[in-house]
Amino acid sequence: MDKKMSSLTLFKILLSIPIGIGLVYPFFVPDAAGGILSELKIFGPIGSIVAALVFVALVLCYALDLIKSLQLVSPAARTASPNSVWLMFLLPYNFIEDFFIVANVAKSLKAEAAANPALATFKSFGMISGMGWCAAQVVSLVPNQIGSAAGLVAIGCWIWHWVFIRRVNNILSKSGSG
Repeated sequence: MDKKMSSLTLFKILLSIPIGIGLVYPFFVPDAAGGILSELKIFGPIGSIVAALVFVALVLCYALDLIKSLQLVSPAARTASPNSVWLMFLLPYNFIEDFFIVANVAKSLKAEAAANPALATFKSFGMISGMGWCAAQVVSLVPNQIGSAAGLVAIGCWIWHWVFIRRVNNILSKSGSG
């Protein structure tokens, strides 16, 4: 690993520390208003487990679509390996890494668009919706109504980004890319 990559990885790890604190905070201060634990209480223990499993399954499907995006662009246009998307499952590091995953997919799609006219109609390549959900998911860790509202914004932006990624993948598949 080169020095630049080592510095970036260390930077991401350092930024993950407050994220980790935000993730465990509700376990140590259960009376704090809001937060994912209080929101999951609505479903009860079994419902909470089911909701968490459904969420993980949806994230898996989303990650597979991001991997497919990187596989469909030409190797010369890729700014990251398709397998780098799996870092999305590495808590709490993923809260920071998600920004880089979204940026790498958007940059790869933009680079592909320079050589692939099928992508000519796209402008932001998912950067706005992707960065939106990444930022909102970080804010969603705030254990109050701001965090709850940010969680809803994160889900909306995530769905918006996922719909975009599926649309791009469909276009790239039809254009014979990859």
